[in-house]
Amino acid sequence: MFIDRAVIYVKGGDGGNGVVSFRREKFIPKGGPDGGDGGHGGDVILVADEGLSTLLDFQHRRHFRAQRGTHGQGAKRHGKRGGPLVVPVPVGTVVRDAQTRDVLGDLVQHGQRVVVARGGRGGRGNARFATPTHRVPRKAEPGGVGEERTVELELKLIADVGLVGVPNAGKSTLLSRVSAARPKIADYPFTTTEPYLGVAALPDGRSFVLADIPGLIEGAHLGAGLGHTFLRHIARTRVLIHLVDLAAPAGDPVADFEAVNAELRLYDPALGQRPMLVALNKIDQPEARTRLADVAATVQRIGFRTFPISGATGEGVEALLYAAADLLAGVRERAEQVGRPGEPKPPGQPVTPESSAP
Repeated sequence: MFIDRAVIYVKGGDGGNGVVSFRREKFIPKGGPDGGDGGHGGDVILVADEGLSTLLDFQHRRHFRAQRGTHGQGAKRHGKRGGPLVVPVPVGTVVRDAQTRDVLGDLVQHGQRVVVARGGRGGRGNARFATPTHRVPRKAEPGGVGEERTVELELKLIADVGLVGVPNAGKSTLLSRVSAARPKIADYPFTTTEPYLGVAALPDGRSFVLADIPGLIEGAHLGAGLGHTFLRHIARTRVLIHLVDLAAPAGDPVADFEAVNAELRLYDPALGQRPMLVALNKIDQPEARTRLADVAATVQRIGFRTFPISGATGEGVEALLYAAADLLAGVRERAEQVGRPGEPKPPGQPVTPESSAP
Protein backbone atom coordinates (compact mmCIF):
# COMPACT_ATOMS: atom_id res chain seq x y z
CA MET A 1 0.00 0.00 0.00
CA PHE A 2 1.36 3.41 -0.99
CA ILE A 3 0.92 5.97 1.80
CA ASP A 4 2.39 9.44 1.20
CA ARG A 5 0.91 11.45 4.09
CA ALA A 6 1.04 10.95 7.84
CA VAL A 7 0.55 13.00 11.00
CA ILE A 8 2.52 12.05 14.10
CA TYR A 9 3.06 13.35 17.64
CA VAL A 10 6.65 13.77 18.82
CA LYS A 11 8.01 14.69 22.25
CA GLY A 12 11.57 15.21 23.37
CA GLY A 13 12.60 13.60 26.64
CA ASP A 14 12.22 15.62 29.84
CA GLY A 15 15.40 16.62 31.65
CA GLY A 16 16.25 14.95 34.95
CA ASN A 17 15.94 16.90 38.19
CA GLY A 18 18.90 18.29 40.05
CA VAL A 19 19.22 17.10 43.65
CA VAL A 20 19.79 18.73 47.02
CA SER A 21 22.47 16.79 48.87
CA PHE A 22 25.26 17.43 51.38
CA ARG A 23 28.46 15.54 51.94
CA ARG A 24 28.23 13.40 55.09
CA GLU A 25 31.44 11.71 56.12
CA LYS A 26 33.06 10.90 59.47
CA PHE A 27 35.46 13.58 60.68
CA ILE A 28 34.23 15.99 57.97
CA PRO A 29 31.51 17.95 59.76
CA LYS A 30 31.12 20.57 57.05
CA GLY A 31 31.36 18.64 53.81
CA GLY A 32 29.28 21.12 51.87
CA PRO A 33 26.71 20.67 49.07
CA ASP A 34 27.30 17.85 46.61
CA GLY A 35 24.01 17.50 44.69
CA GLY A 36 24.52 16.46 41.06
CA ASP A 37 22.78 17.72 37.95
CA GLY A 38 20.01 15.91 36.13
CA GLY A 39 20.69 14.51 32.67
CA HIS A 40 19.44 16.21 29.51
CA GLY A 41 16.44 14.65 27.75
CA GLY A 42 16.90 12.98 24.36
CA ASP A 43 15.90 14.52 21.03
CA VAL A 44 13.48 13.10 18.47
CA ILE A 45 15.31 12.97 15.14
CA LEU A 46 13.92 12.04 11.73
CA VAL A 47 16.45 10.52 9.32
CA ALA A 48 16.02 9.82 5.60
CA ASP A 49 16.35 6.11 4.76
CA GLU A 50 16.54 5.01 1.12
CA GLY A 51 15.30 1.57 2.18
CA LEU A 52 11.80 2.98 2.80
CA SER A 53 9.36 3.89 0.05
CA THR A 54 6.12 4.86 1.82
CA LEU A 55 4.88 6.26 5.13
CA LEU A 56 2.87 3.11 5.85
CA ASP A 57 4.61 2.45 9.17
CA PHE A 58 3.19 5.70 10.56
CA GLN A 59 -0.35 4.42 10.11
CA HIS A 60 0.25 1.99 12.96
CA ARG A 61 2.45 4.07 15.24
CA ARG A 62 1.79 7.77 15.65
CA HIS A 63 3.40 8.70 18.99
CA PHE A 64 7.15 9.05 19.38
CA ARG A 65 8.79 9.99 22.69
CA ALA A 66 12.51 10.23 23.34
CA GLN A 67 14.07 8.96 26.56
CA ARG A 68 14.09 11.27 29.55
CA GLY A 69 17.24 12.13 31.50
CA THR A 70 17.77 10.55 34.89
CA HIS A 71 17.90 12.57 38.11
CA GLY A 72 21.10 13.75 39.74
CA GLN A 73 22.45 12.11 42.89
CA GLY A 74 24.65 12.93 45.84
CA ALA A 75 28.43 12.96 45.69
CA LYS A 76 28.11 15.21 42.62
CA ARG A 77 26.94 12.32 40.48
CA HIS A 78 25.14 13.68 37.45
CA GLY A 79 22.15 11.97 35.88
CA LYS A 80 22.50 10.06 32.62
CA ARG A 81 21.47 11.82 29.46
CA GLY A 82 18.39 10.39 27.72
CA GLY A 83 19.09 8.64 24.45
CA PRO A 84 17.82 10.26 21.23
CA LEU A 85 14.96 8.62 19.35
CA VAL A 86 15.93 8.25 15.68
CA VAL A 87 12.93 7.66 13.40
CA PRO A 88 13.60 6.59 9.78
CA VAL A 89 11.45 8.11 7.01
CA PRO A 90 11.60 7.70 3.22
CA VAL A 91 13.94 9.87 1.18
CA GLY A 92 11.90 12.78 -0.17
CA THR A 93 9.89 13.42 2.99
CA VAL A 94 8.90 17.00 3.77
CA VAL A 95 8.45 17.64 7.51
CA ARG A 96 6.08 20.40 8.66
CA ASP A 97 4.75 21.63 11.95
CA ALA A 98 1.06 20.72 11.74
CA GLN A 99 -0.07 23.90 13.51
CA THR A 100 2.20 26.63 12.12
CA ARG A 101 2.77 24.93 8.72
CA ASP A 102 6.46 25.83 8.98
CA VAL A 103 8.79 23.48 7.11
CA LEU A 104 11.10 21.86 9.64
CA GLY A 105 13.08 19.87 7.12
CA ASP A 106 13.16 18.56 3.56
CA LEU A 107 14.95 15.21 3.61
CA VAL A 108 16.14 14.60 0.06
CA GLN A 109 19.36 12.63 0.68
CA HIS A 110 19.98 9.31 2.39
CA GLY A 111 21.15 9.89 5.95
CA GLN A 112 19.93 13.48 6.12
CA ARG A 113 18.53 14.32 9.56
CA VAL A 114 16.35 16.92 11.22
CA VAL A 115 15.56 17.40 14.92
CA VAL A 116 11.79 17.75 15.32
CA ALA A 117 11.60 17.82 19.14
CA ARG A 118 14.49 18.76 21.41
CA GLY A 119 14.93 17.23 24.82
CA GLY A 120 14.64 19.28 28.00
CA ARG A 121 17.74 20.52 29.79
CA GLY A 122 18.73 18.73 32.98
CA GLY A 123 18.20 20.66 36.22
CA ARG A 124 21.19 21.84 38.25
CA GLY A 125 21.96 20.30 41.62
CA ASN A 126 22.61 22.39 44.73
CA ALA A 127 26.38 22.06 44.28
CA ARG A 128 26.03 24.53 41.40
CA PHE A 129 24.62 27.22 43.68
CA ALA A 130 27.38 27.25 46.30
CA THR A 131 29.25 30.57 46.64
CA PRO A 132 31.68 31.99 49.21
CA THR A 133 28.80 33.85 50.81
CA HIS A 134 26.14 31.18 50.37
CA ARG A 135 27.78 27.96 51.40
CA VAL A 136 24.70 25.89 52.21
CA PRO A 137 22.31 26.22 49.26
CA ARG A 138 19.16 24.22 49.74
CA LYS A 139 17.75 24.52 46.28
CA ALA A 140 18.02 22.57 43.05
CA GLU A 141 16.40 22.98 39.66
CA PRO A 142 13.80 20.66 38.19
CA GLY A 143 14.49 19.25 34.75
CA GLY A 144 13.21 21.12 31.71
CA VAL A 145 10.26 19.80 29.75
CA GLY A 146 11.06 18.37 26.34
CA GLU A 147 9.56 19.96 23.23
CA GLU A 148 6.38 18.43 21.90
CA ARG A 149 4.51 19.07 18.68
CA THR A 150 2.36 17.48 16.04
CA VAL A 151 4.27 16.92 12.83
CA GLU A 152 2.94 16.37 9.33
CA LEU A 153 4.96 14.15 6.99
CA GLU A 154 4.48 14.46 3.25
CA LEU A 155 6.33 12.18 0.85
CA LYS A 156 7.36 13.53 -2.54
CA LEU A 157 8.98 10.89 -4.69
CA ILE A 158 12.49 11.55 -5.95
CA ALA A 159 12.51 10.97 -9.71
CA ASP A 160 14.38 12.51 -12.63
CA VAL A 161 11.58 12.31 -15.18
CA GLY A 162 7.82 12.37 -14.59
CA LEU A 163 5.28 10.80 -16.94
CA VAL A 164 2.06 12.82 -17.13
CA GLY A 165 -1.05 12.72 -19.26
CA VAL A 166 -4.75 11.96 -19.25
CA PRO A 167 -5.99 8.60 -17.94
CA ASN A 168 -5.26 5.68 -20.26
CA ALA A 169 -2.70 7.64 -22.28
CA GLY A 170 -0.22 4.76 -22.02
CA LYS A 171 2.10 5.93 -19.22
CA SER A 172 2.19 2.58 -17.46
CA THR A 173 2.78 0.75 -20.73
CA LEU A 174 5.73 3.01 -21.51
CA LEU A 175 7.18 2.58 -18.02
CA SER A 176 6.96 -1.20 -18.27
CA ARG A 177 8.57 -1.03 -21.74
CA VAL A 178 11.66 0.93 -20.67
CA SER A 179 12.19 -0.37 -17.11
CA ALA A 180 11.69 -3.37 -14.87
CA ALA A 181 8.67 -1.75 -13.18
CA ARG A 182 5.42 -3.67 -13.56
CA PRO A 183 2.48 -1.31 -12.95
CA LYS A 184 -1.03 -2.53 -13.59
CA ILE A 185 -2.03 -2.14 -17.26
CA ALA A 186 -5.58 -2.33 -18.60
CA ASP A 187 -7.77 -0.76 -21.29
CA TYR A 188 -9.83 1.42 -18.93
CA PRO A 189 -9.11 4.79 -17.29
CA PHE A 190 -7.55 5.19 -13.82
CA THR A 191 -5.83 1.81 -13.96
CA THR A 192 -2.90 3.38 -12.11
CA THR A 193 -4.00 4.34 -8.61
CA GLU A 194 -0.57 5.07 -7.12
CA PRO A 195 2.78 6.33 -8.44
CA TYR A 196 5.33 3.83 -9.75
CA LEU A 197 9.06 4.28 -10.18
CA GLY A 198 11.32 2.62 -12.73
CA VAL A 199 14.90 3.01 -13.95
CA ALA A 200 15.42 3.52 -17.68
CA ALA A 201 18.88 2.44 -18.88
CA LEU A 202 20.28 3.54 -22.26
CA PRO A 203 22.83 1.64 -24.38
CA ASP A 204 25.38 4.44 -23.88
CA GLY A 205 25.44 3.76 -20.12
CA ARG A 206 23.24 6.62 -18.99
CA SER A 207 20.21 5.97 -16.82
CA PHE A 208 17.51 7.93 -15.01
CA VAL A 209 14.52 7.35 -12.74
CA LEU A 210 11.02 7.59 -14.24
CA ALA A 211 7.86 8.21 -12.22
CA ASP A 212 4.45 7.14 -13.53
CA ILE A 213 1.85 9.52 -12.08
CA PRO A 214 -1.87 8.57 -12.13
CA GLY A 215 -3.79 10.23 -14.96
CA LEU A 216 -4.90 13.85 -14.70
CA ILE A 217 -8.25 15.27 -15.72
CA GLU A 218 -9.67 18.78 -15.79
CA GLY A 219 -10.10 20.06 -12.23
CA ALA A 220 -7.41 17.73 -10.84
CA HIS A 221 -5.81 20.56 -8.84
CA LEU A 222 -9.15 20.99 -7.04
CA GLY A 223 -9.55 17.30 -6.26
CA ALA A 224 -11.15 15.80 -9.36
CA GLY A 225 -10.10 12.31 -10.38
CA LEU A 226 -7.17 10.45 -8.84
CA GLY A 227 -4.18 12.40 -10.08
CA HIS A 228 -4.67 15.32 -7.70
CA THR A 229 -3.65 13.09 -4.81
CA PHE A 230 -0.26 12.53 -6.41
CA LEU A 231 0.47 15.86 -8.10
CA ARG A 232 2.98 16.59 -5.35
CA HIS A 233 5.21 13.80 -6.67
CA ILE A 234 5.77 15.69 -9.92
CA ALA A 235 7.20 18.67 -8.02
CA ARG A 236 10.64 17.07 -7.58
CA THR A 237 11.05 15.84 -11.15
CA ARG A 238 13.51 17.74 -13.34
CA VAL A 239 11.94 16.85 -16.70
CA LEU A 240 8.39 15.93 -17.77
CA ILE A 241 7.32 13.59 -20.55
CA HIS A 242 3.75 14.36 -21.54
CA LEU A 243 2.02 11.40 -23.18
CA VAL A 244 -0.73 12.29 -25.64
CA ASP A 245 -3.19 9.56 -26.66
CA LEU A 246 -3.64 9.79 -30.43
CA ALA A 247 -5.97 6.81 -30.55
CA ALA A 248 -8.69 7.98 -28.15
CA PRO A 249 -11.91 7.47 -30.17
CA ALA A 250 -13.88 10.38 -28.71
CA GLY A 251 -11.08 12.61 -27.47
CA ASP A 252 -9.31 15.68 -28.75
CA PRO A 253 -5.58 15.08 -28.24
CA VAL A 254 -4.65 18.77 -28.38
CA ALA A 255 -7.41 19.76 -25.95
CA ASP A 256 -6.34 17.00 -23.55
CA PHE A 257 -2.73 18.15 -23.82
CA GLU A 258 -3.63 21.76 -23.01
CA ALA A 259 -5.96 20.73 -20.17
CA VAL A 260 -3.28 18.68 -18.41
CA ASN A 261 -0.73 21.47 -18.79
CA ALA A 262 -3.24 23.91 -17.30
CA GLU A 263 -3.76 21.62 -14.29
CA LEU A 264 -0.02 21.44 -13.71
CA ARG A 265 0.29 25.22 -13.74
CA LEU A 266 -2.71 25.69 -11.46
CA TYR A 267 -1.30 23.22 -8.94
CA ASP A 268 2.18 24.76 -9.01
CA PRO A 269 3.17 27.63 -11.35
CA ALA A 270 6.75 26.31 -11.36
CA LEU A 271 5.57 23.17 -13.16
CA GLY A 272 4.59 25.36 -16.12
CA GLN A 273 8.29 26.18 -16.54
CA ARG A 274 9.50 22.59 -16.23
CA PRO A 275 11.29 21.24 -19.35
CA MET A 276 8.86 18.97 -21.20
CA LEU A 277 8.95 16.52 -24.08
CA VAL A 278 5.72 15.44 -25.78
CA ALA A 279 5.28 11.78 -26.70
CA LEU A 280 2.53 11.22 -29.28
CA ASN A 281 1.57 7.71 -28.27
CA LYS A 282 -0.15 4.68 -29.84
CA ILE A 283 1.03 5.31 -33.41
CA ASP A 284 0.75 1.56 -33.98
CA GLN A 285 -3.02 2.07 -34.34
CA PRO A 286 -4.48 3.32 -37.67
CA GLU A 287 -6.58 6.16 -36.18
CA ALA A 288 -3.46 7.52 -34.46
CA ARG A 289 -1.57 7.64 -37.75
CA THR A 290 -4.25 9.81 -39.30
CA ARG A 291 -4.02 12.35 -36.46
CA LEU A 292 -0.25 12.34 -36.09
CA ALA A 293 0.72 15.10 -38.53
CA ASP A 294 -1.90 17.62 -37.40
CA VAL A 295 -1.36 17.07 -33.68
CA ALA A 296 2.43 17.18 -34.02
CA ALA A 297 2.28 20.44 -35.96
CA THR A 298 -0.02 22.05 -33.39
CA VAL A 299 2.08 21.01 -30.40
CA GLN A 300 5.27 22.15 -32.11
CA ARG A 301 3.75 25.57 -32.78
CA ILE A 302 3.09 25.87 -29.04
CA GLY A 303 6.81 25.33 -28.53
CA PHE A 304 7.32 21.67 -27.57
CA ARG A 305 9.37 18.91 -29.17
CA THR A 306 7.28 15.92 -30.24
CA PHE A 307 8.20 12.24 -30.51
CA PRO A 308 5.85 9.77 -32.23
CA ILE A 309 6.01 6.54 -30.21
CA SER A 310 4.23 3.31 -29.47
CA GLY A 311 4.61 2.13 -25.91
CA ALA A 312 3.12 -1.21 -26.92
CA THR A 313 5.58 -2.02 -29.75
CA GLY A 314 8.52 0.14 -28.70
CA GLU A 315 8.56 2.19 -31.92
CA GLY A 316 10.22 5.58 -31.39
CA VAL A 317 10.79 4.97 -27.66
CA GLU A 318 14.59 4.92 -27.84
CA ALA A 319 14.72 8.36 -29.49
CA LEU A 320 12.45 9.71 -26.74
CA LEU A 321 14.68 8.30 -24.00
CA TYR A 322 17.83 9.75 -25.56
CA ALA A 323 16.18 13.16 -25.81
CA ALA A 324 15.07 12.94 -22.18
CA ALA A 325 18.58 11.95 -21.06
CA ASP A 326 20.12 14.88 -22.99
CA LEU A 327 17.59 17.32 -21.57
CA LEU A 328 18.12 15.98 -18.07
CA ALA A 329 21.90 16.35 -18.39
CA GLY A 330 21.46 20.01 -19.34
CA VAL A 331 19.14 20.64 -16.40
CA ARG A 332 21.59 19.02 -13.98
CA GLU A 333 24.49 21.04 -15.34
CA ARG A 334 22.61 24.30 -14.89
CA ALA A 335 21.60 23.27 -11.37
CA GLU A 336 25.24 22.58 -10.46
CA GLN A 337 26.27 26.00 -11.75
CA VAL A 338 23.60 27.70 -9.69
CA GLY A 339 24.42 25.74 -6.51
CA ARG A 340 27.79 27.41 -5.88
CA PRO A 341 29.63 27.02 -2.54
CA GLY A 342 28.75 29.59 0.08
CA GLU A 343 25.02 29.64 -0.62
CA PRO A 344 22.63 29.11 2.32
CA LYS A 345 21.90 25.46 3.03
CA PRO A 346 18.32 24.25 2.69
CA PRO A 347 16.42 23.23 5.83
CA GLY A 348 16.91 19.74 7.14
CA GLN A 349 20.71 19.50 6.80
CA PRO A 350 22.38 16.54 8.52
CA VAL A 351 22.90 16.95 12.26
CA THR A 352 24.50 14.83 14.91
CA PRO A 353 23.05 14.14 18.34
CA GLU A 354 25.91 16.16 19.82
CA SER A 355 25.13 19.23 17.73
CA SER A 356 21.49 19.05 18.73
CA ALA A 357 22.18 19.18 22.45
CA PRO A 358 20.04 21.71 24.30
